[in-house]
Amino acid sequence: MEESAERLKPTAGPHLVGRKEDLIKAKRSFRTLEGRDVLVIHHQGTFYAMDFHCYHAGGPLQNGDIEEFDGKLCIVCPKHKYKISLADGEGIYSAKKPQAPEAAPTWHSKGIKQRIHTVTEINGDVYVTLSCVPRFIDSDYFQGEKGRIERERFEAEDAKKNSKARTS
Repeated sequence: MEESAERLKPTAGPHLVGRKEDLIKAKRSFRTLEGRDVLVIHHQGTFYAMDFHCYHAGGPLQNGDIEEFDGKLCIVCPKHKYKISLADGEGIYSAKKPQAPEAAPTWHSKGIKQRIHTVTEINGDVYVTLSCVPRFIDSDYFQGEKGRIERERFEAEDAKKNSKARTS
């Protein structure tokens, strides 16, 4: 985690990520800023920026659906369906209380799991300032070398599963 803690301190910023009209047209854009993989999202007139790889298993969030859950606009990781708030990186999930199994499921928070970055627009240009929250956030793991190796391992396992499914 020490390596990750070093990487949390942005050295510069804000970073120009593109022209507003181009990013609106693209809806989702991948950028690497100071060695950090960032997803820039335009949804319903608002820009958001977060770590590109899901905090859970490092899956790419770029193709995740955006839906509202419990009043929160979230991106749904296409890999394992984890729900992440666009506004603050909170992980949310729905569950029933074990002591009341007949009750309807309710929404719960896992806390802040995904690092969120600040987006600003000046004269038609869009900038991202990397988060400088000093504590470790789960998505930080997938920004370092260990996380990259883990992502590659997951991708190889998925490719193997998909290959077996096609030959069956």
